[in-house]
Amino acid sequence: MDVGGKKHLFRLIIAALKRRFLIKPPVEDDPRLLSTRTKGYILVILCLCAASPGFSSTIYFPGIPTITSDLNAPSIAITLTAALFILFMGIAPVFWAAVSDYYCVRRALFILSMLIFAMASLGSALMNNIWGLVVLRCVQAVGASCGQSVGAGVIADCYPVEKRGTAFGKYFFGLFFGPLVGPILGGGLITSALSWRTTFWFCFAFALTVIVLIAIAYPETYRDDIRFDSYPGGDAGVADNVSARSTLLEAAEERDLARNNDTVPIETPHPKTTVLQPIPTANAPGSQPKAATTARKKPINPIRPFLMLRHPHVLMASLVSGVAFGCMFAVETIIPDLFQSRYRFNAWQTGLSYLGAGVGNMCGAFITSTLSDRLLLRARKRRNGRHKIEDRLALNLWPAGFIFVPFGLLLFGWGIERHMSYWTGIIGFGIQNFGMNQIMSSTSAYLVDAAPGEGASASAAGNFTRMIFACVLTLAANPMVASIGPGYTCVFLTALGYASMILLIALKVYGPRIRRATGFEQPEERKTEN
Repeated sequence: MDVGGKKHLFRLIIAALKRRFLIKPPVEDDPRLLSTRTKGYILVILCLCAASPGFSSTIYFPGIPTITSDLNAPSIAITLTAALFILFMGIAPVFWAAVSDYYCVRRALFILSMLIFAMASLGSALMNNIWGLVVLRCVQAVGASCGQSVGAGVIADCYPVEKRGTAFGKYFFGLFFGPLVGPILGGGLITSALSWRTTFWFCFAFALTVIVLIAIAYPETYRDDIRFDSYPGGDAGVADNVSARSTLLEAAEERDLARNNDTVPIETPHPKTTVLQPIPTANAPGSQPKAATTARKKPINPIRPFLMLRHPHVLMASLVSGVAFGCMFAVETIIPDLFQSRYRFNAWQTGLSYLGAGVGNMCGAFITSTLSDRLLLRARKRRNGRHKIEDRLALNLWPAGFIFVPFGLLLFGWGIERHMSYWTGIIGFGIQNFGMNQIMSSTSAYLVDAAPGEGASASAAGNFTRMIFACVLTLAANPMVASIGPGYTCVFLTALGYASMILLIALKVYGPRIRRATGFEQPEERKTEN
């Protein structure tokens, strides 16, 4: 090999090492142009990261009686190991999202979060004090929760709007399958000599495996929308290119103005300076200007995702997904006591009773992946290609929310209440998860579509709402069952579900008007109206 060839090889090696080991490696090409194979690998990693908080929240459930006796734990401490974990799963993603959006980074945060998750899992496996376990469970939740907000931002980086439904269906399969596969894994793991500690050793090994997989081949995907959302073209396409960029910048400026001042945006650009990417000129195609107008970067705001909830369309979509997820977690929480007391299930049998929910989630993810994008494109075709974000709230949501989720809840609650076969509870929970998966996937995709450039923050706001509902309903579920029985408990959850679906109808009908008033109307929608 000659000297030139060696230098070229050396440069290639250095570039590869930078992509693997820099905290913020450069994103030179549009992430949406990545190969199908690379995007598939990214989705696998996202599913693993999204599943980690779910299965780690429930994997130790079958070993709770052993933990109580080994650590001489009061019942309130055992309850807090689950409730505080869920609460921190709602709070921590907001900060992960704020860091991700501010520093324009995804990959390094996944590695850092999995490292925190691994260390907390290791400490939990060695812990001999119940209150120390409560603290470590909170730290474990912080580490596991990054994928729930940043993962949605990665999907927005890699997929355009019309292809996100399929990606979100696969991503949320990992998110929802985690809490359901956790008790099944735990039921088998606690039979080992280490008993309940094995579940935390499993979490430790899982986190290290994910870190290795990310380090090997996972690319940085943070997408600069203003840089990559340009229209190609030479001399004839320059005017359209400039117009497209100006429209994008104008929309971003209007949104900032509305969010900071709570005012209705106007059609003229705000005089705030903005970063402009070089644009070829008509006289010299391919040439670039010597200088660009730059803006002073705003300081990081860790509570910005919380503030996203002040926008009605974000709040409404978050409440709908929060109720659906909270009802699922409430039923999941009461299953061990109900099946052990009424059907005399042991630990591993209780774990297997979650298989019905896993099947329901798989079917729901398949329906979402198959129908979501198709229904969105069909709705646009009927309007002659007009773009509308609310198309994401597609036809399959209405039977999911008005039929499947309520039917599954009532079948579960009253089947157990009337001492019917345990299969009624297993099948009912599966039907509920079939509908819940479709609601969660579509509303979460809607949040990302409706807040371009802030997908991680919008997703974190939705996740925070979900976890608040899950935490409250988890704390209330068992006392409600003891007081009014599983039947009327599920009637209450069904009523919550119907109330949330009324909100979803309002969002579908009035969503465009709400987004226009709060500065979230997108350039494509404005052009189709004009």
